[in-house]
Amino acid sequence: MKRICIVEDDKSISGELKELLDNSGYEAVALENFDNACEGILAAEADLVLLDINIPHINGELLLKQLRTRSEVPVIMVTSRDSEADEVLSMSYGADDYVTKPYNPTILLLRINAIFKRLSSRHGSDGTIVFRDMQILPQKGVIRYNSGSEILLTKNEMTIFMYLLSNKDRIVSRDELMTELWNNQEYLNDNALTVNISRLRAHFKEAGLEDVIETRKGQGYILIG
Repeated sequence: MKRICIVEDDKSISGELKELLDNSGYEAVALENFDNACEGILAAEADLVLLDINIPHINGELLLKQLRTRSEVPVIMVTSRDSEADEVLSMSYGADDYVTKPYNPTILLLRINAIFKRLSSRHGSDGTIVFRDMQILPQKGVIRYNSGSEILLTKNEMTIFMYLLSNKDRIVSRDELMTELWNNQEYLNDNALTVNISRLRAHFKEAGLEDVIETRKGQGYILIG
């Protein structure tokens, strides 16, 4: 059963969401302590997060940005803010979808189902992730291409690639990558990060792809899917 974490401080709305999800075959967990919301979300070990923007102690968009440095869990913003700027900012921080209140329960469930279907199509039963014409096996540090050929990645190379993949189609700064490596107990200096990016590009070139990681001058890198 898929677990969904509800991050909403309005108890009536939170209760409605929990009832809707529980009655739709999901296990819903409502966050109650917002003092350290990021830790609370991680502790819930959810398969998906429904996140409001207006929550105590921290703006939901900033919480999303904080969460993305530590987790790839899918996030749907469910909020009363309907401005285009908020939606763009949320998506740029890594939101998977954006639903405005008052929401249509059926539409919300369809959006949730669509994300789970998308994830299911990308992840095989053995943890394989499909990216372009390659199969990525994070636990084995392997990239498979051309129906069987394999490339071995180092732990640092796989950590960098997985972070870029979780933020696909948006620019990731060098500082973000350094923080991600630090969070995974890998300590690289700035020059070593450059070397690892170069090695990743060489691996993709070996697999016949030369346009996977683009450098955006003064900003960082972007993975082109």
